[in-house]
Amino acid sequence: MKRSRFTEEQIIAILREQEAGSRTADVCRKHGISGATFYKWKSKYGGLDVSEARRLKVLEDENAKLKKLLAEAMLDNTMLKDIASKKW
Repeated sequence: MKRSRFTEEQIIAILREQEAGSRTADVCRKHGISGATFYKWKSKYGGLDVSEARRLKVLEDENAKLKKLLAEAMLDNTMLKDIASKKW
């Protein structure tokens, strides 16, 4: 997955800049982002503080690790069931 040019702190600062009264198109042009990117960020980070955004990132990383572990465990379980069901 492609890494963003912007950190969570920068994204929140850009959103706050627009909330302070700047036009969305001007903010997007100033920072070199598209309107779609801005609104995607707004839906994800809108109303968050920097500390909350960091916590969100940590939770997303932990969730990804747990999903990977669960998938591996389910695969191992399926393989063991297949082996046990075969007649020797």
